[in-house]
Amino acid sequence: MATGNKVPERLINFRVYNDGNDLLGVANVDLPSIEAMSDTVSGAGIAGEVESPILGHFGSMTATFTWRTITSELAKLANQKAHALDLRGSQQVYDAALGEYSSVPVRVSLRATPKSVSLGSFEVGSTTDSETEFEVIYMKVLVNGKELIEIDKYNFIAKFDGEDKLASVRKDLGLA
Repeated sequence: MATGNKVPERLINFRVYNDGNDLLGVANVDLPSIEAMSDTVSGAGIAGEVESPILGHFGSMTATFTWRTITSELAKLANQKAHALDLRGSQQVYDAALGEYSSVPVRVSLRATPKSVSLGSFEVGSTTDSETEFEVIYMKVLVNGKELIEIDKYNFIAKFDGEDKLASVRKDLGLA
């Protein structure tokens, strides 16, 4: 979506870090899908059925990291504990009014536990395409310093563009 005359075009590049500053290497990343948990509502007063989302609750969120080769970092990420993964990137933006390109930072922070590790394949002169699949329990997305999404399943946080959909639920549960 364009903001004024600025058109976000593409991700220029990114790096993958663990625990804040440890560069993990070269990877392609499939980010999580955000799918609301839902339940069917039907009965008197409703003409049929409605698949109603459960406020601030989401199904399993997974992220898959595809690595070029087998490394010690791949083995460390197989350890069954939560890993603090940080994707720091730069997005290209075109300013239509000025006719100039610029960049804005994008950051996706994940707390995730490993679900599976595939060592990939051996083929002469090729990457192994080793993969680590993670269950994401926390995710924060920032673009140009603005928090767009924060989901923290264990702490009842579901923020979208600054609006916390679970603030009242935390209060109702005595958590706030």
